[in-house]
Amino acid sequence: MTTPFPDRAVARWTPRAVLFDLDGTLADTAPDLGGALNRLRQRRGLPALPLEVLRPVASAGARGMLAVGLGIAADDPNYLALRDEFLAEYEAALDVDSRLFDGVQRLLRQLSQAGLAWGVVTNKAMRFTGPVIRGLGLSDAAVVIAGDTTPHAKPHPEPLLEACRRLNIAPADAIYVGDDLRDVQAARAAGMPAVAAAYGYLGQEPDLGAWGADAVISEVLDLLPLLGIVESHPAS
Repeated sequence: MTTPFPDRAVARWTPRAVLFDLDGTLADTAPDLGGALNRLRQRRGLPALPLEVLRPVASAGARGMLAVGLGIAADDPNYLALRDEFLAEYEAALDVDSRLFDGVQRLLRQLSQAGLAWGVVTNKAMRFTGPVIRGLGLSDAAVVIAGDTTPHAKPHPEPLLEACRRLNIAPADAIYVGDDLRDVQAARAAGMPAVAAAYGYLGQEPDLGAWGADAVISEVLDLLPLLGIVESHPAS
C-alpha cells in the first residue's frame, strides 16, 4: 500500500532519477551485521541475540549494533576499539546472508525501462558499500555515494547533493527512498521529495507519520504508482 500525504504534491512528481538508501531499503543486510555483532558477544561469553532484536537498529550500523548488543554508546571510552573490532568482523563476512528485498530487481528494471536513472546513497563506508553492491548485483547503479564519499553523512544533505551533481541533475529532479528518519531529513534538506520505506528497519523512531515524508510505501513495488509507472511483465 502507498500512502501519499494529501498536502504534498506527490501526483506531480516527474523525477529524472530515484536514489535509494541501501541497508533496510534495497537490501536486508541485518543478518550479516547481526552475525558480526554476535561473534563479538560470543567472544565475551555472551549468548547470541536473535535477529529480530537487532534488525531495527541495522540501519545505524556499528553504532546501533554496539548500543543494543553490548550496551556501548558512542561516547564510551571503549567505543572506538569495539567499533573497529565489529567492523573487522563485518568486513570479513558482509555478503553471506544479505539479500535484496523482494521486488527490488523488478523495481529497478522498471525504472530503467522508464528512462529513470537510479542510484544508492548510504552512510555505510565505501570499503563495505562496494563489496555489498557487487555481491547483491547492484553494480548497474548510475551513482553510488557512501558514508565517506563526502565530509558529511546523512541526515546532512551533502551526500544527496553530491549524487545529483554526479548525475548532472537538480535535487528537485530526484526523489530519495529510505527506511530511517535521517533519510527523510536529508532529502528534505536537499530539496527533494522523500519516500519512507515502511518495510525497512525504521530505527528508533518508527512513527513514520511524524517523519515528514512525502509518501510512505509498505512494499518495494509500491513506488511505481507514485511515479506513474505501470509495471510491464510483472510475472517475469
